[in-house]
Amino acid sequence: MSAKTFATVDGNEAVARIAYRLNEVIAIYPITPASPMGEWADAWAAAKQPNLWGTIPAIVEMQSEAGAAGTVHGALQAGTLTTTFTASQGLLLMIPNLYKIAGELTPAVIHLAARSLAAQGLSIFGDHSDVMSVRGTGCALLCSNSVQEAQDFAAIATRASLESRIPFLHFFDGFRTSHEVQKLELLSDDQLRAFIPQELILAHRSRCLTPDRPVIRGTAQNPDVYFQGRETVNRFYNACPDLVQQAMDEFARLTGRQYHLYEYYGDPAAERVIVAMGSGCDAIHETVDALRSRGEKVGVLKVRLYRPLDSLRLVKALPSTVQAIAVLDRCKEPGSGGEPLYLDVVNAFHELRTYSDLKVVGDDETATLQPTPHTPLPTIVGGRYGLSSKEFTPAMVKAVFDNLQQINPRNHFTVGITDDVTFTSLEVDPRFSTEPDSVVRAIFYGLGADGTVGANKNSIKIIGEETPNYAQGYFVYDSKKSGSVTVSHLRFGPEPIRSTYLISSANFVACHQWEFVEKFDLLGAAQPGGTFLLNSPYEPALTWEQLPAILKQQIIEKHLKFYVINASQVAKEAGMGRHINTVMQVCFFAVAGVLPKEEAIAQIKQSIRKTYGKKGDAIVQMNLNAVDQTLANLHAVDYLNLPAAAAPTALASPIPDSAPAFVREVLGKMIARQGDDLPVSALPIDGTYPSGTSKWEKRNIAQEIPVWDPEVCVQCGKCVMVCPHAVIRSKVYEAAELETAPASFKSAGARDHDWQDLKFTIQVAAEDCTGCALCIDVCPAKNRAEPKKKAINMAPQLPLREAERQNWDFFLNLPNPDRSELNLHKIAQQQMQEPLFEFSGACGGCGETPYIKLVTQLFGDRMMVANATGCSSIYGGNLPTTPWTHNAEGRGPAWANSLFEDNAEFGLGFRVSIDKQTEYALELVQQLGFGMNGSSQLPADLVSGIINASQQDEADIFAQRERVAALKTYLTKWADTTSDASLRSQLQSLLSLADYLVKKSVWIIGGDGWAYDIGYGGLDHVLASGRNVNILVLDTEVYSNTGGQMSKATPRGAVAKFAAGGKPAPKKDLGLMAMTYGNVYIASVAMGARDEHTLKAFMEAESFNGPSLIIAYSHCIAHGIDMTTGLQQQKAAVESGRWLLYRYDPRRAEQGENPLLLDSRSPKFPVADSMYRENRFKMLTLSKPEDAKRLVEEAQADINTRWQMYQYLAARQLETAQNAG
Repeated sequence: MSAKTFATVDGNEAVARIAYRLNEVIAIYPITPASPMGEWADAWAAAKQPNLWGTIPAIVEMQSEAGAAGTVHGALQAGTLTTTFTASQGLLLMIPNLYKIAGELTPAVIHLAARSLAAQGLSIFGDHSDVMSVRGTGCALLCSNSVQEAQDFAAIATRASLESRIPFLHFFDGFRTSHEVQKLELLSDDQLRAFIPQELILAHRSRCLTPDRPVIRGTAQNPDVYFQGRETVNRFYNACPDLVQQAMDEFARLTGRQYHLYEYYGDPAAERVIVAMGSGCDAIHETVDALRSRGEKVGVLKVRLYRPLDSLRLVKALPSTVQAIAVLDRCKEPGSGGEPLYLDVVNAFHELRTYSDLKVVGDDETATLQPTPHTPLPTIVGGRYGLSSKEFTPAMVKAVFDNLQQINPRNHFTVGITDDVTFTSLEVDPRFSTEPDSVVRAIFYGLGADGTVGANKNSIKIIGEETPNYAQGYFVYDSKKSGSVTVSHLRFGPEPIRSTYLISSANFVACHQWEFVEKFDLLGAAQPGGTFLLNSPYEPALTWEQLPAILKQQIIEKHLKFYVINASQVAKEAGMGRHINTVMQVCFFAVAGVLPKEEAIAQIKQSIRKTYGKKGDAIVQMNLNAVDQTLANLHAVDYLNLPAAAAPTALASPIPDSAPAFVREVLGKMIARQGDDLPVSALPIDGTYPSGTSKWEKRNIAQEIPVWDPEVCVQCGKCVMVCPHAVIRSKVYEAAELETAPASFKSAGARDHDWQDLKFTIQVAAEDCTGCALCIDVCPAKNRAEPKKKAINMAPQLPLREAERQNWDFFLNLPNPDRSELNLHKIAQQQMQEPLFEFSGACGGCGETPYIKLVTQLFGDRMMVANATGCSSIYGGNLPTTPWTHNAEGRGPAWANSLFEDNAEFGLGFRVSIDKQTEYALELVQQLGFGMNGSSQLPADLVSGIINASQQDEADIFAQRERVAALKTYLTKWADTTSDASLRSQLQSLLSLADYLVKKSVWIIGGDGWAYDIGYGGLDHVLASGRNVNILVLDTEVYSNTGGQMSKATPRGAVAKFAAGGKPAPKKDLGLMAMTYGNVYIASVAMGARDEHTLKAFMEAESFNGPSLIIAYSHCIAHGIDMTTGLQQQKAAVESGRWLLYRYDPRRAEQGENPLLLDSRSPKFPVADSMYRENRFKMLTLSKPEDAKRLVEEAQADINTRWQMYQYLAARQLETAQNAG
């Protein structure tokens, strides 16, 4: 055996490291949580890192997982070693190709970070739902339980696949293993070369399709031979388990790590055994040790090879003494006789009839078992656990073992939830714990983008790789984008760590955000004598004074060592802005005692140089300065000599009593991080949730908020328009309304001539603001007395919070202007429209949400929204709260997400349905109004008005609503008085459809990954349909939601994930492609460049009776920019010619005019000036300067050519029938 090398990595990197070395072609497509595997492969290829045989694998990103699977299939048929990585819905898209690859006996390994499937809702977290959906494809299914196994099985699967000719799907639990950071022993290239025989690779190549040895593969077969053809593969599947075990045995010889297909661990005479697979096995393993130490005869059977299932080996692996077995499945199959693994185990026992004194009869291929007649079968029950990464703890494992002790153990149970509807759940004692005292257990509470997670990953690497200790890290995120709550769980200890669950008893707790002290039970998991580290804006004594009483009580009762630091101030003085990661990391090492302080700080500084070196010396020095300044600002709090704590009270509810019951009792629990305690009965049966709930979640994440200066303000409305979270609002109102205004409420005389004698206010929702400062950047008004100030300026939030809360509540109760009287062509007036998209979980400064907010202001009271999976569906539709809301009349956008790939078709379904319902309603109105031979009770003028309504503007729509309301009154009265059953049925039908007589606006919304790539085929078909749908593409030029991977919208020269060497090809011109249909309204907009152009385009698009496509430039944190300058980046993109502003309106062609209006002016400066304002372009100049120079020159050529082409298209004269003659 070679010398051992250890590294501290997560499961994705561990697998990618092997997959990269053992393949020649890698087809990739991003999907959470598998994307990092593709990112690693792309980065290594860009760095010219060779595989095991000295060549650099070809990395190709496809438009979807279906495309990746097709590419894998083709590359395999052509004889290369090929792989891909996927999860969840992506795996489902691969199913057709998996059947083909397996049916053709083609060796390959696909690596799967197993994840939930979208059912009543989407979940990015881990379970085995996706794996179980492909168990009939013919692929072998090999499961790894840990990061170490994930690495090792990636190699074992490759060897076994090459030898058996069966494609393998190697899976491991999404997030729980894919993102868990662990110290593991690496496989060396020498070990891999010894493990993968060259003759197996040559045999694979020899079966390739080639014109040098032509054959036909993939024929269409008839009933006479298809059946027989399916049976030809049996011997390969029969032989597969032996080959996998042989590979495991050979692997053990090379590495010393022995694995078995079905591995039993526990008491040799166990009476109760749990059968499971995946990361849960380690939690069971740990619990078995604890229970055995108490004298209990228990064990666990770890299933590694799930397909082909070797029933004989599975049963023989169990001790003959077993009396009761619980089979745990990490999935749910509604309506089945049980979940898959449970049914397989039951089947194995009943087919074999017995499990003790087994006697094999026959040769290897026809082996059967001679049963022992009178040996009873054990009791076998099944249960579900851990769906969507639900916690699976030793306490839950014990509950399963306890269930097996019952005379009649509960079957088809659940564990880890409270099922108060069908009563399947087992009782769990949360006090049971197996956490060893020798392990340091640390919990860190942070805010997304504050650097907490990155710092903790760095700490794990330092401890795992620079000390003999083992290290583990697991990171929990909430549903928000940047600004989410992150909780890091870190363990360090002298022995390998099997605790695949969150820490419930911590000896170190750190809170990196002051706001959390009033929101969460931070110290509930702190063990007595532990350490509490707090980032506080106050000095130590004042910090103690400001802490909630319950937190003080916990500190005192648990005798915690308490440290505080104003990390935000230290980071700010070091020039790091809001990034407190380096400061807090130094504090952790200073007080946790994991490493000697001096050694730890030296390691941190070394890591800083390594991590930030590519970003330049200034960034490195900034972080080093922060390290040096930290210790002087870290203080121990001598709380025993400070005033005693008041009587503790429970943490305040995050939701006010005025909220609806569902919001308080269900969503409030989720907000307070207590969603795990909700019973089944509390949740909607079909995934339907109320809208307008984000207003109840006051996150208070901004340290500074905008403050309005009425004396300087020009009342242009720009700050209201660009606010990504709809926290800045404006209103005009009568002066009398101010009589009851709070003392600090601000107002000014309205400047608009239409609003003479009215008052004007701009108000900020202080508790919902993210502090992005886009409003400051866009404000055109200057304070002449203080030139650095504008009409809106940032100020600390905390001192203003209480007053602004009162001001906001008062502002909301001011009457909204009459929508029908607003001049929607003037931004200042249009922005008086109430937004029906507010307080989302999007990143601070998000470039997408202002467009969505604008749509809802204009059309929200009549919108139906089909939202592609992506950033916009996550910040728009992720629990606990949703930003889509409704007006005082209860009208607002009806929103739904289907999938990623089918959004255009999904939205088209809305339109087809609405059109049919409207058509039918009009038929009924016509029939009941004019077809009743004079007996109609509907006034003729009302019927005519409804049928002939134009509904072109707000006034028209308001009038039609009034007519429909009157119609309903007549219909109800008529239905109540008629004795004609047939007529009553018609009246009731029209009543149910009457609202469809008012115009409905269908919007299909998604990002560029959907519109340019995975959903493009559907989008193209919907455009071609001619139906009246509005498509809004929020173009960030990357797959933002999955972490910033390249899409076909990514511009040439940009560095992105999956394009580590800079994208070599130009951006796809989606708008130009759509113009070829001639009957589609198309607009390309950038709010930061010309907001009035954006407004005009949205209004024109919606008014067009046909398909419309708006492509909206959306700056993104993935661009590597300061998000406070996002609008400047948009403007620079337009002024350099990199982004064009135009409108293509087919209505102009009908009038003999050119349909294309090029609204951009000619480029003002070279594209490099725009590109190099963004790190995604600039970083290539550091890593590959020659490539960067070439790509920017090619990008400039692209822009010049495109500008000239659009100029030509916009200037051309239309050829009409008259002038053609």
